[in-house]
Amino acid sequence: MGDFVLTHGLPYLTYAIEVCVGLLLVRRATWRRLKGFCLYVAVLFLLDSVARPAVLHYFGQRSATYASFWWLTDVVLALGAFLLICSFFRRACAQEEKMWRFVRLLLVLVFILVLVISAAFILRNPNHNAAGGFTAEIGQNLFFTCLVLNTLLYVMIQQFAIDDDELALLVGGIGIQFAGEAAFLALCNLLPAESKFAYALRFLPPCCTLGMLLTWAYAIVKTPQAVPVLLLPGRDPGMLEAIANS
Repeated sequence: MGDFVLTHGLPYLTYAIEVCVGLLLVRRATWRRLKGFCLYVAVLFLLDSVARPAVLHYFGQRSATYASFWWLTDVVLALGAFLLICSFFRRACAQEEKMWRFVRLLLVLVFILVLVISAAFILRNPNHNAAGGFTAEIGQNLFFTCLVLNTLLYVMIQQFAIDDDELALLVGGIGIQFAGEAAFLALCNLLPAESKFAYALRFLPPCCTLGMLLTWAYAIVKTPQAVPVLLLPGRDPGMLEAIANS
């Protein structure tokens, strides 16, 4: 029963919610304001819900082609998450141009550092290619970098009392995903693979993905839709504002 839920129940539920998030973005015209976020959701759906299952079905789970494709898409998603967090930082610093220039330089340096560390690790371990080699290494390093940056961003939003509930929800949603993945990897390295608790941990990453998607859906629904008001000659702006807010 547990294996059926992991291989069919949770994945298909995740695919359905990804579609719902995409439809909400289109229906509420949120894509006009959140182009970077919408692009990430689209890439997430295409790779995680379409490409990966198709390659798995055609080549099989134990094939080298599927393993290589999985690690490659993992890097693409990690890079997409990094760019998404960069866009969140830009939005958080919208009123502080000097702070954004500093944060932008810091993000560029962090990305370069991730590339250098990943390349140095592969050079020191030339035989490290069983689990994806450089692709796996840079994907994991980008993942943990995103975890740290997203946590710092959320702290910054709270510390500076940034009045942007939508941004806080979007950042919190992706934080659920990162925190769950980090906890899963850490506990798997500490527990024997044969233990029942280690088997139960396999439910953590997909459940965290569902939590992220549901939080994003709530953020989209919670944000009020903009209602365009045409100001005609002779009309009182104050009266029109009262009508729009009623």
